[in-house]
Amino acid sequence: MRPQLQFNANHLKMIAIIAMTVDHVSDLLYPGFPAEPAAIGLHIIGRLTAPIMWFFVCEGYHYTHDVKKYMMRLGIFAVISHFAYCFAFGIDPVPFSTGIFNQTSVMYPLFIAVLVMWMQENELPMKDWVKHVLIFVLIWSAFPADWSCIAVLSILAMYPRRGNLEAQMKVMFLYVALYAAVSFFFVSRAYALAQTGVLLVYPVLKLYNGEKGKTKWMKWFFYLYYPAHLVVVGLLRVCMYGNIGLLF
Repeated sequence: MRPQLQFNANHLKMIAIIAMTVDHVSDLLYPGFPAEPAAIGLHIIGRLTAPIMWFFVCEGYHYTHDVKKYMMRLGIFAVISHFAYCFAFGIDPVPFSTGIFNQTSVMYPLFIAVLVMWMQENELPMKDWVKHVLIFVLIWSAFPADWSCIAVLSILAMYPRRGNLEAQMKVMFLYVALYAAVSFFFVSRAYALAQTGVLLVYPVLKLYNGEKGKTKWMKWFFYLYYPAHLVVVGLLRVCMYGNIGLLF
């Protein structure tokens, strides 16, 4: 009997890295997210990345020995990645100077999601209504980022359902469907169509065996690879097109 294919955490993170790279190469080859089959196909592959990241933020928050250090790490890389993201896609690093969409990287919503989960689980020196208002503001602060508030809301919905992949995927698909609907009517129909790629993540995560993997450096590899590859994308953008923006 042939052994069943299984992925550990390192395998899944590498899949996310490869899919992310494919997604951003597509932005280079097809700037502005055109409604072309090749561009949409590459971006569909790229949709694997975000749900895998959200899944492992839930896992990381659950297993971390020091939530504050985990938050600090995400916060530092959110700042670093902001400048790398803006350089990659030709966006002014000063928020809202070029619009309200795609103003910073997905690392910011990941940081906000962990911060909100920590706030929800801990008593803070403030009235409950103040905490609820602050959480609401923090969630909406992710609106201008890549994946917008949907990244935060998906993580917040997935975390209480840890251990039940089907339930996690259902709430995640629901939020992404909402994101796709808004994109379809107000942003880009091609972009909305590409969101169907998140459906591919369920059979991939279904193969997760719950193990970390033996390669310890993978813990830091994604954090370092994310801003580093964005810098490379930015250099290629300038060489290929000059200092123009790639995103719609």
